[in-house]
Amino acid sequence: MEFCPPNISFFDVWVNHGTSACFMDTVSSSILATFLLLFGGTQLWMYKKYSNRATNVLPSKLYYFQIFMSVLMCLVVVVKYALEAALIHQRTLFMYQIVSGGLLLFSFTFATYLVSLERNYRLPTAPPQGHGLVLLVFWTMLLIFANLTFVNLKRLDWWFSLKTLDDKIEMYIFVVYYVGSLTLFVLGLKAPGLTHTRNYYNLNGDSSSSQNNLESERLMHTGSTWAGAAKKIKTLAPFLWPKKSALLKLQVIICILLLIIARVINLFVPIYNRLLVNSLVDKPLVFRWDYVLIFVGFKFLQGGGTGGMGVLNNVRSLLWIGVQQYTTREIEIELFRHLHGLSLRWHLSRKTGEVLRVMNRGTDSISNLLNYVLFQIIPTILDIVIAIVFFVSTFSTWYGVIVFTTMALYLVTSIVVTEWRTKFQRKMNLADNALNTRSIDSLLNFETVKYYGAEEYEIKEYGKAIQTYQVAEYQNSLSLVFLNSLQNLIITGGLLAGSLLCVHEVVNNQTLTVGDYTLFVSYILQLYVPLNWFGTYYRAIQKNFVDMENMFDLLQETCDVIDIPQAPMLCVAQGAVEFRNVSFSYTPERAILKNISFTVPAGKTLALVGQSGAGKSTIIRLLFRFYDVESGDIFIDNQNIKTVSQASLRQAIGVVPQDTVLFNNSIKFNIQYARINASEEEVKEAATSADIHERILSFPDGYDTQVGERGLKLSGGEKQRVAIARTLLKAPQIVLLDEATSALDTKTERNIQSALNRVCASRTTIIVAHRLSTIIHADEILVMHAGEIVERGRHEELLDRNGVYASMWIQQNTKQSEPSSDESPPSSTA
Repeated sequence: MEFCPPNISFFDVWVNHGTSACFMDTVSSSILATFLLLFGGTQLWMYKKYSNRATNVLPSKLYYFQIFMSVLMCLVVVVKYALEAALIHQRTLFMYQIVSGGLLLFSFTFATYLVSLERNYRLPTAPPQGHGLVLLVFWTMLLIFANLTFVNLKRLDWWFSLKTLDDKIEMYIFVVYYVGSLTLFVLGLKAPGLTHTRNYYNLNGDSSSSQNNLESERLMHTGSTWAGAAKKIKTLAPFLWPKKSALLKLQVIICILLLIIARVINLFVPIYNRLLVNSLVDKPLVFRWDYVLIFVGFKFLQGGGTGGMGVLNNVRSLLWIGVQQYTTREIEIELFRHLHGLSLRWHLSRKTGEVLRVMNRGTDSISNLLNYVLFQIIPTILDIVIAIVFFVSTFSTWYGVIVFTTMALYLVTSIVVTEWRTKFQRKMNLADNALNTRSIDSLLNFETVKYYGAEEYEIKEYGKAIQTYQVAEYQNSLSLVFLNSLQNLIITGGLLAGSLLCVHEVVNNQTLTVGDYTLFVSYILQLYVPLNWFGTYYRAIQKNFVDMENMFDLLQETCDVIDIPQAPMLCVAQGAVEFRNVSFSYTPERAILKNISFTVPAGKTLALVGQSGAGKSTIIRLLFRFYDVESGDIFIDNQNIKTVSQASLRQAIGVVPQDTVLFNNSIKFNIQYARINASEEEVKEAATSADIHERILSFPDGYDTQVGERGLKLSGGEKQRVAIARTLLKAPQIVLLDEATSALDTKTERNIQSALNRVCASRTTIIVAHRLSTIIHADEILVMHAGEIVERGRHEELLDRNGVYASMWIQQNTKQSEPSSDESPPSSTA
């Protein structure tokens, strides 16, 4: 049995404008089978040794279609060689057909088994983001080899002429094989059989991990980074075009024109290099100073090889600064507005440090993305297309094939391997978020750390977070080295093939000149330099998309509390407040308020007392509409707060909280924050009414004294007085005191009480109190227990009833009469 058909040798690689089917089928099938045997075998060993079976695997029709296509490819291989032997080669079967068919059957069967393995088993690593690298490379090579068939278009013993029935049969088989290869490649990128990250932990039977990794689930998206790219770009589109500035629009147009001019110059630089070299070789020698001037002029405009330092690039960069700043500014403002528009429920469930990190990385990624796509990726692709057209039209088709094949291999390899690398980048991002959140939380709770002497614990935990990040960073860097090595191998191979062909035609065929070789090398090197960076740009773009994912999560968050369309302003004439059959719960498992009803007449004072968790502070939050009630209604002057704008509602209410948090700014700023346009005299008047004016003047910087982060440079009494001054400056119709003095010592509380009385004078007031002595003057007191009102009345009435309130009163008075060793010393600064 002969290996190849008669008159065809396996070792005659390139004859009559192409390769033989014997050579191509044998080599391609051998490469595919060898690759799967080595690397697929390694993957199989790892799965057999370390994997665990996944449970509750979700059904997928696309997965079954993927398996069907793999089986169909096996059938196509059998039919192909059977028909060739029976019809085309007159019942003769050659050894290359047996070898190629056997290797392809092995390859498709093994690949199908690996697909099933990845679907039904899990390695103890990060959740899968797609198929493994082995399968992705296999399907990529399968498609590349199918495309390489077209290099034999001019060879007569192939079927491209379609002159006979045999040619048409082979053409039909090839079309089916090609469509199958392309389908497997596309399905491989989509990975329909693999479980999404949100189900990953449950599939491995780890319910605790599922609960503990909710934040990981939000950050580590599944599938390709480019999934939803169109939707992301559509969301960003309004921010990309500077519609508010005619000057910036003009700058965008100029930048595009400069890009087009640069592409033309990139073509003419090697052309004039050829003309200059030929003028130095051709006889008689002529001093072509004009070539030199034009060449140098083009280089001056182009810059160092790729336009990196050229005049055109510098002018374009200068013009683009304003456009880039506009985009960044608009997105940051919109995101900041969106965060402030989200509900209190959302903010309490998120870590501030992580939200800020996501916000910063997201806005930075958009700026970088614009630069990479507009001024790196698109110009590079245009240069590649221009180069292919130029070489095909000026040299020969083979130069275009070499350039195209090299570029295609490079781009496909970069995309496939980079998609595989995405999981390492996402894992590193997650570890980076955890590291920053750990450090911010520790520093924000500096005093607590000191109270409990937990410095070493915090340092140890911070060190663990750093180590986790560095492990993820190492894995990411290792995968980058692998990608760079692969890219360098492809680029070097393309340069070698083109250079050998060009030198051969200069020396042997003498169809090209020395200048042509110089043009080819200079053009290719000029093209390969940005192409060498193309992988970096692609990785950077993908990283930016990964960074943007979290920012888009923020933008897609919806607020629980929203205004009705065209909500009217709240009109407060008197300030009466009414809760009518209000029920509320933070979680379905526990009701906080149960059918609460009460009325606060205009100008009167209502006090809420009860044990912790009774629902007192929740009433304050509901009145401020941080949450919407589940049932019932809340009215202010007979206006349902659901039907009025939140801005007007909150403008009518002033709050003095238990723990006053001040901005890290001056005392004047913190008081003036209640009404930004208030004059300095009004600020001082409010401070005087709050009994803090003289104390402020005693500070070296007076009203310009910085209060420190969260106001920590001030004492508790000073912070409360600033909060009172701020509320006085706001001059609301309704005042809410949420345990405003419970964190202060008794003496400071008594000193502040007169200032609080001035705040509440002639205003509707609701007081949440822990110390009953501060609310004996209230017009009505509600005693709450487990979300219900168990008693109501004035102080004297409730004492006479000898109920819950009387019991609390006796208990507090007993504690106050007993000497206490841990009583706080009087504050000298209150």
